[in-house]
Amino acid sequence: MSEKNVGGLWESIARIILNNRILIIISLILTTYFFSTHWHKIKFTYTEANLLPDNHEENLKYNSFTSKFGEEGNLIVIGVKDSLLFTLENLNAWNKLSNSFRELPEVETVIAFGDLQKLIKDKDERQFYIEPFIDDSINSNIELKNLKDELFFKSPFYDKFLINTETKSVRSAINLKTSIVNTVKREEFINKVLLPRVHAFEEAYNLDVRISGMPYVRTKYSETIKAELGEFVLLAIFVTSLIFFFFFRSVRATVISICTVCIGVMWTLGIIGILEYELTVLTAVIPPLIIVIGMPNCIYLIKKYQHEVNTHGDKSLSLQKVITKIGNATLMTNVTTASGFATFIITNSQLLKEFGTVASLSILSIFIICILVIPIIYSFLPIPDSKHLEHLNKKWIVSLFDWMASTVKSKKIEIYTIAIMLLAVSIIGIYKIEISGSLIDDMPRNTEFFEDVMFYEKEFNGILPLEIYIDTKRKKAVTKLSTIKKMKVLEDIISEIPELSRPISVVSLVKYSKQAYYNGNPKYYQIPTTQENSFILSYAKNSTSGTDGIDLIKNFVDSTGQYTRITTFMKDIKIERMERIEEKLDYEISKIMPKDRFEVYLTGKAYLFQQGTYFLVKNLILSLSLAILLISIFMAYMFRNFRMIVISLIPNLLPLLITAGLMGFIGIPIKPSTILIFSIAFGISVDDTIHFLAKYRQELQDNKWQIKKSVYN
Repeated sequence: MSEKNVGGLWESIARIILNNRILIIISLILTTYFFSTHWHKIKFTYTEANLLPDNHEENLKYNSFTSKFGEEGNLIVIGVKDSLLFTLENLNAWNKLSNSFRELPEVETVIAFGDLQKLIKDKDERQFYIEPFIDDSINSNIELKNLKDELFFKSPFYDKFLINTETKSVRSAINLKTSIVNTVKREEFINKVLLPRVHAFEEAYNLDVRISGMPYVRTKYSETIKAELGEFVLLAIFVTSLIFFFFFRSVRATVISICTVCIGVMWTLGIIGILEYELTVLTAVIPPLIIVIGMPNCIYLIKKYQHEVNTHGDKSLSLQKVITKIGNATLMTNVTTASGFATFIITNSQLLKEFGTVASLSILSIFIICILVIPIIYSFLPIPDSKHLEHLNKKWIVSLFDWMASTVKSKKIEIYTIAIMLLAVSIIGIYKIEISGSLIDDMPRNTEFFEDVMFYEKEFNGILPLEIYIDTKRKKAVTKLSTIKKMKVLEDIISEIPELSRPISVVSLVKYSKQAYYNGNPKYYQIPTTQENSFILSYAKNSTSGTDGIDLIKNFVDSTGQYTRITTFMKDIKIERMERIEEKLDYEISKIMPKDRFEVYLTGKAYLFQQGTYFLVKNLILSLSLAILLISIFMAYMFRNFRMIVISLIPNLLPLLITAGLMGFIGIPIKPSTILIFSIAFGISVDDTIHFLAKYRQELQDNKWQIKKSVYN
């Protein structure tokens, strides 16, 4: 489309806007009301961020694991580390607290201190049976002493599982039903049932109870996001308004701009509701982002209006020129920014697709709102007087721009030198950037629930589950002694890694069986020999689980005896260390369990999140590359000159590199919550570039293609 046609189009748009003000205002009010009717559909996500596509290999592996053993992120743990717990009254109260969750509809099972059972050998019947450590309650100090001796000195099976024999920490496990873990019922259970009961217990017995587990951590983290979303929006409005007022010194202009961007935020929330997307760590960023993008739109439009009024004093002509002169440039900047975010839509990540869809639609919406609201509101207001236009001639602003023009004219070499130095320093910083694949890395460090996470890291080596899935490729092969021995070797390797907790698997049950066979002597808590195994197996085959007992083996071996698992928990560690651990485990697994006889792989929530973070980084690079291509196409449309395309891309790429360098030096890792920084930085720099080049093109036409004069004007 030629320049003449473009100008004619925008003149027509200006006439339509200014001649249909009442109709447009009513339409905006009705549209805003329509969007507001969908706000009730907005829900905060209750699921963990699945950063990988559904058909990704790692997701398919995890689904295969859960189909055999169920979800592994359903556990809430409550724990105490206090010598005062071990009194008759306090310990009985602790068991009562744990048992109080047992009959609740949200709870699948409870494994409490009072549920701990010991395996006993029955010589006469040649079988094992289960006997509880505690019948109903502890009735004497002698019983209490015997219980402590049994658990802390003679029961290695439970060490680092429900007790810590060294520090005397104790915990109970509450396994939530899978059907409620990813729903609002999880939040209701934690806030209305779990926490009130725990707090009442703490007050009554003066004990500090620590709560953790992925359902609890996710709930508290989502509450943090909810609280901070409102804070971010208000802070974004406050900061941008403050800067706006600092330059314009006009309450009227500031209020108009705030109202305009607030309408944009209302539309954004409506878009999320209409699409029925959940608010995630990414989509929660969009409302503040719209404020940051919308405010410059307001600044360009109001500044142009005031400049035109100051030039010729004709309000109608000024409003028309605002739309015709600024409308096209603002449209291009908003379209390019929206297109940049829209590139996320073609990625394979559902999280990024949702963000890209909402962000691109919201950016186009804020453009429409600004180009309609600003001129229409000013058309009803009296023409700005000299007081409102004083800022246009502020000496310090004029001096600043004169200094910038003088610097560009006379100090080109210095500017290029500084740019090259910034580039070099940024490249050094880029090499310092780390990628974070931790599930809890974004959680605020100064909260009680994060302190609880650290408590479990110290006492039980973490809460982030890492699973090793084992397919023996033969039915009943899991219980063969040769398989158990291989698993034991792998568990020994896991135990040597300080960042991992003591592994839990069928191996522990086999060791416990040998200990029981030798009348509970803890020194026999070990893998049986081939000869011992035949005797122990004969006892095991005659045994049945107690009616009130917990059949632990079904949690670690499937019904066919072909599939099993080894469960361990990770501390919150850097992704590089996680990679080294995974590489070590993969290497050892390949030696211990050859691929021709076993299929073994790592999985679990923590592992999936790490793989998902890498996937996001790859998609970020793809989307940025596409965004750069789109910008190049826009520049080619504007100038039809390859040299201008290259020149226009340099000021867009340099901020990206500086941003990356700063992240490296400051120590901000790449993770789901920071991955958008590059896209936002690129979008803002593109906005400025397009506005500059659009103005440059206008000046070229006005100054008969005199390049120097056009640049400095």
